[in-house]
Amino acid sequence: MSSNSTRILNPNPDAMSKVITENASEEFLHSLSNYCALQGFMEDQFGLGLIARAVEEGIAVIKPTGIMIFNMGGRPGQGVCERLFERRGFRITKLWQTKIIQAGDTDIAALVEIEKNSPHRFEFFMGLSGDQPICARTAWAYGKSGGSISHALSVYSCELRRPNQVKVIFDFLKHGFQEISSSLDLSFEEDSVADEKIPFLAYLARTLKSNSFFPYEPPAGSIHFRNLIAGFLKTYHHIPLTADNVVIFPSRTAAIENALRLFSPRLAVVDEHLTRHLPRLWLTSSALENTGAIHSSDDTIMVIEAPRQSDLMIELIKKLKPKVVVTGIAHFEAVTSSAFVHLLDTTRDIGSRLFLDISDHFELSSIPGSNGVLKYLSGTPLPSHAAIICGLVKNKVYPDLEVAFVISEEESLFNALSKTVELLEGNTSLISQYYYGCIFHELLAFQLAGRHAPAERNCVNVKSVDMIGFDRSASLVLKNAELSIDRVESGSLIHMDVDQIFLPVPSPVKAAIFESFARQNMSESEIDVTSSIKRFVKSSYGFPTDNGTEFIYADSSKALFNKLVLCCINEGGTLCFPAGSNGNYVSSARFLKADIVTAPTDVNVGFKFTEKTLTGILGTVKNPWVYISGPTVNPTGLIYSNNEMVKILSTCARFGARVIIDTAASGLEFDFEGWGGWDIEGCLSKLNSSIKPSFCVSLLGGLSLKMLNGVLRFGFLILNHPVLIDTFYSYPGLSKPHTTVRYATKKLLELREQKPSNLSDAIVEHTEILRTRSKLLKQVLEKSGWDVLESCAGVSVVAKPSAYLNKTIKLKLSPKGEGDHGSATEEVKLDDCNIRTVILKATGLCINSGSWTGIPGYCRFNIALEENDFKKALDCILKFREVALV
Repeated sequence: MSSNSTRILNPNPDAMSKVITENASEEFLHSLSNYCALQGFMEDQFGLGLIARAVEEGIAVIKPTGIMIFNMGGRPGQGVCERLFERRGFRITKLWQTKIIQAGDTDIAALVEIEKNSPHRFEFFMGLSGDQPICARTAWAYGKSGGSISHALSVYSCELRRPNQVKVIFDFLKHGFQEISSSLDLSFEEDSVADEKIPFLAYLARTLKSNSFFPYEPPAGSIHFRNLIAGFLKTYHHIPLTADNVVIFPSRTAAIENALRLFSPRLAVVDEHLTRHLPRLWLTSSALENTGAIHSSDDTIMVIEAPRQSDLMIELIKKLKPKVVVTGIAHFEAVTSSAFVHLLDTTRDIGSRLFLDISDHFELSSIPGSNGVLKYLSGTPLPSHAAIICGLVKNKVYPDLEVAFVISEEESLFNALSKTVELLEGNTSLISQYYYGCIFHELLAFQLAGRHAPAERNCVNVKSVDMIGFDRSASLVLKNAELSIDRVESGSLIHMDVDQIFLPVPSPVKAAIFESFARQNMSESEIDVTSSIKRFVKSSYGFPTDNGTEFIYADSSKALFNKLVLCCINEGGTLCFPAGSNGNYVSSARFLKADIVTAPTDVNVGFKFTEKTLTGILGTVKNPWVYISGPTVNPTGLIYSNNEMVKILSTCARFGARVIIDTAASGLEFDFEGWGGWDIEGCLSKLNSSIKPSFCVSLLGGLSLKMLNGVLRFGFLILNHPVLIDTFYSYPGLSKPHTTVRYATKKLLELREQKPSNLSDAIVEHTEILRTRSKLLKQVLEKSGWDVLESCAGVSVVAKPSAYLNKTIKLKLSPKGEGDHGSATEEVKLDDCNIRTVILKATGLCINSGSWTGIPGYCRFNIALEENDFKKALDCILKFREVALV
């Protein structure tokens, strides 16, 4: 394929005064060139729109080994011409180049005007022998003075790198996402970078194109991703693990802190390289007495920093006898397994739990180097007292994009860690798992399955030693907390028990996600979300901000809430929840050992806080912290009016309470105009000057629900109280949103402000879907004997199974093996605690019971399901009526 074209650019002085963006108007693009019809490419600004179109059309039809040949006039500059091909994934070779005299009847004054108003410089030469390029202005002056000017003519050979995957990317862009094609950059200085980025972009494009929504994944991590990690370890390191030995965390820091909270040892020894993000209090605690004993009354974890060198670490372990050890291995000791074996033996002998970090030595490579820890595990099972931590950060494309995993061969530890992820982190970013999953997939594609016989491991007989178990308080919470149901022997589950949205992801959200990963070299202003968040909270809630306001971001609002809980504990506060709150939040606060008071609420006011109930509670507790889910209440789906908030905040101010307003469930109000919105700034301005100085209002929120997707995870926290800000930063271990997330979030927040826009239209459409579903679910539930609290917003509905309580039903037991045809039954008397389990066994539907909602007898249903799953959920409710009532 070859191409050439005459180019005459528009002399409009403004035409080149700004860089083409995906938001540039069609009129602006068209004004850049009058040599052809509008093409809609970034290259239109250089008169190369037709070439760009020809290249992209060629990608669709060229064979994988094919080559495209272009002869290009060089007036826009060699760099511009070559980048046209390189950013579309081509390797280019300049086959030939010459110079041709600029036609005398072609006026280049337009190019001079463009240079005058932009940083771009065109490329000409003085005569045919000149070898130093000159700009259009110099060429114009030289030509006017009688000189002869020329420009280059080059012939390029263009060959696609990873052609099949590049084709997938451009096919995705062609089908509804052409506006972001200017952001695509597939130019790479290193082939290794291309080998990571192009497959991932192709996978992401295929996923976004073929899936209308992102599926449910268990908190322990995507099963597919965990299988890939286990497959890599089995294939490359001959360690026979499964997905049930791998737990995914957002970061190595999160994994370490969560593990320490799970065991809550009085004393832990931690590698000095791994303590930077641990709570400051752990590193400054003075629990040790001169005798080396530990104060029994001190419940604080005391962390002693230790050198990484194994002989020094072991000496310290023997002297201090900590209950938990977290360490890495020095580089010079990582090649062999002797240091690891010594650590295993020492910690087992004194009854310590060992968490070994191998992040620095874990290679995502088709020819990984020798790793002593993995070499040991190929021949010996991981002892029950030990676990392996690995943070994945060594990718070549997206700096600081982190995912971590923990390996354990002890089932109880795997289960407990999986639950701590759900309680303390929410879920690990699915797209981050996709990215590293692509790398594992590519590496596994190098190997032939089943080439090696399964590894035979030595069973080491070791003496039984008492070691620290899970913290009693944590263990009790994990046992009683109503967390998501992940495992079933057969069949699939319908999840109405999770705080996620599974509605179709709007195309603007897909575009923002893809563009954020396709871009390179983002500027700081493009990823700075603070100004957008300020406008968002001002317009949505009337929340005030000033120069003293602190904006804190994390992967999820859940993680931010838990840091606030720690601040409450640090201040000796009592956390006050209304009866009718997000059960995961209440459970995580208990897990963190906060003092909790639950305020009774009334069905007549929709189980909301009132001035009366708040006054009764706040008068009885010391240092109150008040948690409010609003404007939309999770889980009831009701709304706090502005007048209700005035009364609540006035009451809290009188008692000097710290207030946490959690907006994560808000943004999808069915009747926004009828509700009228909030004016927090107005509420606060009406409070008299005698309020107690401890009073403050913090705003917590997440944008996943508001951006109508289940995958773009972004939580924010806005603090206005200096003391609270300082306390919050003493708990640094937050997993921060990656650059790509901040970029996509900023774009979507800006798009959300535009009305009308594709995103605002989608929000209206989704809100109407949820309103319709809320009514339909209410009808089906009432028909089936439930008392339903009518929802006004959000993704939740609560209802009481009045017709079922205290009824005894016969439930079929699952077949146990061959010859068992499933005829056995058991009798169950229904109550508001076991009804969740019974509905699950009878129908496969997952809901939350009264122990989760905090409202005796009332269950929670998430209605933001995929369309077919929602229909199946309704069928399950009707089926259960037949099982229990007919």
